Amino acid sequence: MTIDREGPIPPYQQIAAILRLRISDGSIPVGRRIPSLVELEQEYGVARDTLRKAVKVLKDEGLVETVKGMGVYVIAQPADEG
Repeated sequence: MTIDREGPIPPYQQIAAILRLRISDGSIPVGRRIPSLVELEQEYGVARDTLRKAVKVLKDEGLVETVKGMGVYVIAQPADEG
């Protein structure tokens, strides 16, 4: 997937959406590391600050957590009640 730099959605939100999709479809399963900032930088050609913002969005949503010295990992989501 490519980033639309001319569109109304900021690049960090586009990258967060791509990673969110990879998590939800199982491409990046629970307990696995998301690509590093270096890997994402090479894949999307954006600044690391942009990538940090994208990862922060996912952290704020409770999808990932940082494991010190290891990277950012997908965490289990609580089951929907109802």
